[in-house]
Amino acid sequence: MFLNYKIQGEGRPLLLIHGLFGSLDNLGGLARVLAEHYTVYQVDLPNHGQSPRSQSVDYISQANAVKDFMTQQGLDRASVVGHSMGGKVAMMLAISHPEMIDQLVVMDIAPVAYQERRHDAVLAGLNASMRSPITSRKAAEAILSDHILEPGVRQFLLKSLAKQDNGEFEWRFNVDALERNYDDITGWPASGHYHGDTLFLKGADSDYISAAHREEIERQFPQAKAHVIANTGHWLHAEKPDAVARVITRFLTKSER
Repeated sequence: MFLNYKIQGEGRPLLLIHGLFGSLDNLGGLARVLAEHYTVYQVDLPNHGQSPRSQSVDYISQANAVKDFMTQQGLDRASVVGHSMGGKVAMMLAISHPEMIDQLVVMDIAPVAYQERRHDAVLAGLNASMRSPITSRKAAEAILSDHILEPGVRQFLLKSLAKQDNGEFEWRFNVDALERNYDDITGWPASGHYHGDTLFLKGADSDYISAAHREEIERQFPQAKAHVIANTGHWLHAEKPDAVARVITRFLTKSER
């Protein structure tokens, strides 16, 4: 599998991995800042963006796809930053192939199985939008709004709505595979450890990482440090890209000494 990607900057290699229903562009603001210090690789995960489709969305499969990407790019080692689902992919990559990871940064997700289904309304809106050909972004948003109340969430999803040669629009993520295997996305195969330098970044107003997750974080990532980004939610990198980039750069630089 050959993942779609974008490269910018110069310096030591740094991979950025987006979250569920996203694409490499979601981390563009963070990438621009980090590219002042690193060669930044942004990737579209399988079933997202312009990367190939697959019926497997489990974290071992996704981590292997990123590992193969690194091999294709000639990267023996790299630091990896992942947000949400992408953070779980990054954690699995570090656990499975620690020899390839210099440092690990996980943004607002824990190495646990989440019981709450947070995306049912999103999936309902996406399925409703696909019941007939999508003729415009405005039409798609109107259908999504029947299911998704938050305008910001609708705008986030619409970034992955692409116009086709026939004039119709299609989603750039594989809705069917993501919905059918949603338990793999919320789940976590709790096994293994990564003993390298690790930073967990939490949005202060987000509940994706809580005190209840501390034991599992420390068990699986015994060198983990934590940093809370004030006045941000789950999308901390979009809300405060400069602050997040500063914290990441400070962590990576100190780790390299």
